[in-house]
Amino acid sequence: MKSKTWAVTLVTAIAAVTLMALNVAIVCAQSSTPRDETWVTNGDVYAIVRTPDKVYIGGEFTYVGPVTGGGVPLDITTGTAVTTFPRVIGAIFDCVSDGSGGWFIGGSFVNVGGVARNNIAHIFANGSVDLTWNPNANGWVEDIVVSGSTIYVGGWFTSIGGQTRNYIAALDATTGAATDWNSNANSEVFSIVVSGTTVYAGGDFTSIGGQPRNRIAALNANTGLATDWNPNANQYVHDLVISGSIIYVGGNFTSIGGKTRNYIAAIDTNTTGVATEWDPSPDGWVQALAISGTTIYAGGVFSKIGGQERNCIAALDATGAATGWNPKLNNTVREIALSDSTVYVGGDFTNVGGKTRNQIAAIDAATGTATNWNPNAGSVVYAIGTSDSSIYVGGYFNSIGGQTRNHIAALDATTGAAIDWNPNANDYVSALAIYGSAVYAGGNFTSIGGQVRNYIAALDAGTGAATDWNPNANAEVYALAASGSTVYVGGLFTSIGGQTRNYIAALDNITGDATDWNPNASSRVYTLAVSDSTVYAGGWFTSIGGQVRNRIAALDASTGAATDWNPHPNYDVYAIAVSGSTVYAGGIFTEIGGKPRNYIAALDSATTGSATGWNPDADNRIVALAISGSTIYAGGLFTTIGGQARNYIAALDAATGAANDWNLNSDSYVNAIAVSGLTVYAGGEFTSIGEDRMRSYFAQFPSQMTLTLDNFKRYLLGLDSDPTGLDLNADGKVDIADLVWYLVGHPSGK
Repeated sequence: MKSKTWAVTLVTAIAAVTLMALNVAIVCAQSSTPRDETWVTNGDVYAIVRTPDKVYIGGEFTYVGPVTGGGVPLDITTGTAVTTFPRVIGAIFDCVSDGSGGWFIGGSFVNVGGVARNNIAHIFANGSVDLTWNPNANGWVEDIVVSGSTIYVGGWFTSIGGQTRNYIAALDATTGAATDWNSNANSEVFSIVVSGTTVYAGGDFTSIGGQPRNRIAALNANTGLATDWNPNANQYVHDLVISGSIIYVGGNFTSIGGKTRNYIAAIDTNTTGVATEWDPSPDGWVQALAISGTTIYAGGVFSKIGGQERNCIAALDATGAATGWNPKLNNTVREIALSDSTVYVGGDFTNVGGKTRNQIAAIDAATGTATNWNPNAGSVVYAIGTSDSSIYVGGYFNSIGGQTRNHIAALDATTGAAIDWNPNANDYVSALAIYGSAVYAGGNFTSIGGQVRNYIAALDAGTGAATDWNPNANAEVYALAASGSTVYVGGLFTSIGGQTRNYIAALDNITGDATDWNPNASSRVYTLAVSDSTVYAGGWFTSIGGQVRNRIAALDASTGAATDWNPHPNYDVYAIAVSGSTVYAGGIFTEIGGKPRNYIAALDSATTGSATGWNPDADNRIVALAISGSTIYAGGLFTTIGGQARNYIAALDAATGAANDWNLNSDSYVNAIAVSGLTVYAGGEFTSIGEDRMRSYFAQFPSQMTLTLDNFKRYLLGLDSDPTGLDLNADGKVDIADLVWYLVGHPSGK
């Protein structure tokens, strides 16, 4: 720890004088690694605004939570994540205890705890990755079974353990090498169970073990050859469990074992594969099975099974009838695991018997009610493994242990975690703005902050409650800009603030009433920006402010009349940002300001809107723009911009239009960008972005240390609280002692 004493003041003054005298500038590099502490969401982020202590986000999400990776061990009592385990970059489809406190995991991933691991890995009890066990599957792994010194795996691979192995393999539990056992399926294997010297496999194959076998087979554990057992399912088999001489089968079939059986069946292992009389006959497919004594648990997508109404999960007795156990889930069950008196369930659901449970739940085996154990996953859970002290959970999520937040949330700018602020909108939020103690929200909601609010609301920045401000728009709000006593609004509405206002309006920030300002656009307005006495509007309109203006216009902030400024793009404008005498525009145009410009342009605000020479030449639409000093940040659907390959987000030189080295390589669209100092926030449809490639829908990229003379002067004079991202604590704030510590030669002495 560095010492902070009265000497800081003196050293600071000396440093300031020295810098000013020498005109020194410390150079910054923008980080491409997302901040670990900043929480992510489970759905698209459309809007981001930052205050000194909070980051507000709006979008399609219903959850915010910490970045955990695709697999996490959870405490069996509290449901909290065990922090010592390595982060998995990718999805996990199966996990099984190694018997010594560690886990074998399989799925679709590329890295575990910083170690390259393709689709299969072994994690020790202490949380470290087994560096010697690396089967390196070339496709995803669906199922793992430990049988003595052999690990059987099924999935979509064709190479594993250093050998060609199609969809099914046996691996040495110590070395990870493929054994000689080679059943060579011709398509995916979803499930494997082992009983004595027989390996049962289910999937979507039609040939395995050297024989034609439709989707289910019994294989000799020594030779890998198929036995005579042949139930011959007519559609895929997704899960298998065995009890004595009976193997229970779940899937999408309607015929198996020589009989009509809808989605679930019991097959005698002592015969050639004949279905027994056990016939629960659900009305939808079965994906997960588990056995406890004479009770068979089944999960999937059904509303009736065993002669009773049962939503997505049921307990079946030896006759095939549903028992009285009835948890009433509201969506798909993909995994069931049993431990003592508890049934652990994973899937797509968000409710269990009236209790909110996102994707994972613990259900009392006697009563069918959800227990208090509530890890709250951010997305689909596919795998649950149990051991004595913990439960390993895997799936498509990269966050678990977060909070429910419907469409709008606030994160602490220092910790990155969600605060209690929870307006709970009933539909998506697409625009945010802040003025004073109010957070203005626009979108497609009709309820927010505990009140009926149609498409637009003002929320108390402290409590999240809706204020009395209620403009009551009649259709969606796309854009907001707050300036002084006025809130400018753009969208799809034709009535707002008690007046007829077509697609654009100015609202009094106290009453919510529409002012006399009325540009009367001919169609929807997507974006707004205010600069001094001018309101810039972009959208789909062809007339606004009393003039013909195609898709972009400059409006007098007092009268609403369109100025002479007229860039006249040939198609829609989705984003506008203003810096000095330059207006940056993004959209789906290919011509603007009298020049060919693909999707992005810089326009002279002092003329009639002619395009400058700045030309990044994107290959697809731009939907977000933000400015920080000499850098223009752009987000959208592009894959090249500024002369470089840049997927969906880029930083462009404001002078040349060239893309700089900052390359986040997002895997999908970026819809929103906000900049604070040199910290960049990105929101969108991505599930991976930045150097470590794993962030869902929202990410923060902190600055690396920088200092210019001008900004340092502004900092010392109190004009900027975070002028250049001098954030050595990664807490969103500048500490003067941190600055001094850097200046006296300890940049890494944290």
